[in-house]
Amino acid sequence: MKKLKVAIIGCGGIANGKHLPSLQKVEQVELVAFCDSEVEKAQVAADAYGMSGAKVYEDYKELLQDATIDVVHVCTPNISHAEISIAALKAGKHVMCEKPMAKTSEEAKRMIEAAEETGKKLTIGYNNRFRQDSQHLRKVSERGDLGEVYFAKAHAIRRRAVPTWGVFLDEEKQGGGPLIDIGTHALDLTLWMMDNYKPKSVMGSTFHKLGKQKDAANAWGAWDPKKFTVEDSAFGFITMENGATIVLESSWALNSLEVDEAKCSLSGTKGGADMKDGLRINGEEFGKLYTTNVELNNSGVAFYDGEAESDADLEARLWIESLLNDTEQTVKPKEALVVTQILEAIYESARTGKAVYFD
Repeated sequence: MKKLKVAIIGCGGIANGKHLPSLQKVEQVELVAFCDSEVEKAQVAADAYGMSGAKVYEDYKELLQDATIDVVHVCTPNISHAEISIAALKAGKHVMCEKPMAKTSEEAKRMIEAAEETGKKLTIGYNNRFRQDSQHLRKVSERGDLGEVYFAKAHAIRRRAVPTWGVFLDEEKQGGGPLIDIGTHALDLTLWMMDNYKPKSVMGSTFHKLGKQKDAANAWGAWDPKKFTVEDSAFGFITMENGATIVLESSWALNSLEVDEAKCSLSGTKGGADMKDGLRINGEEFGKLYTTNVELNNSGVAFYDGEAESDADLEARLWIESLLNDTEQTVKPKEALVVTQILEAIYESARTGKAVYFD
């Protein structure tokens, strides 16, 4: 059985919380190299997940000189996604880059160009596509059950869950706050379900209201208002070339009881769907309205809920299989580019107070 040698660049929360545990479960993977600017973190990750003899690096450029490495996972702050991904691709590695694809759309385009020039595969870590409800709704949409989806909402609302660690509150390193952090997941899901990647115009608003508060209630403890340099809420109104409209809502802190994250609602000519209370499909049949709640677990007996891969495990397995079998990856870089372009347009529209139009 052929195995791929995988390296991790950036050994923080997302690497240890998602990438490493899932990659470790894939039989065709050998975790051989770990890199972090805080080399102690790389050593801890190597001790926990690496194969015998795994190497530890402080400088990713040194890691990329190892010709035996097949795949690199980039799990660093947004500001370095493009730089490291492009260098890895040019070093002959396939690349899985965490979301968002890049801090700017120009950087994202350069990533795609590097993948095309080198012939190496590039994918982006939109793991919410791999949830059971997402996978089911995608099949429903592909089959045409909803008809033409002409209105949708992308939901990414937290009541009080501002990430206070790392560089999440640093605009320079991240490029933004909840919009680029969790709004990106909701928008990716929505565009994927609609299979529509041709935006025409965007209007956006961003707010820095609650982030100014001291001693605020928060899931991870009160934030420091002086370090909170990104928006706490952002909203977008997106019109596609075919007239379809998407409303995007994102916030880490909002006085709202309607809390949803990485979900979407779809309205089509034949039916609709949402992820508000599980996965619900709605429509009309024989002159009557109906709502179907999809049962997503495989339970059939008491005390047993069935077996299912987690979204992270499925993401990792399908990514590795796409490399071994030379098949198309689930998350295509050109789709991720459109997500970045729309997010960037929302920020620009919010800054200028004007609509942003796409060529």
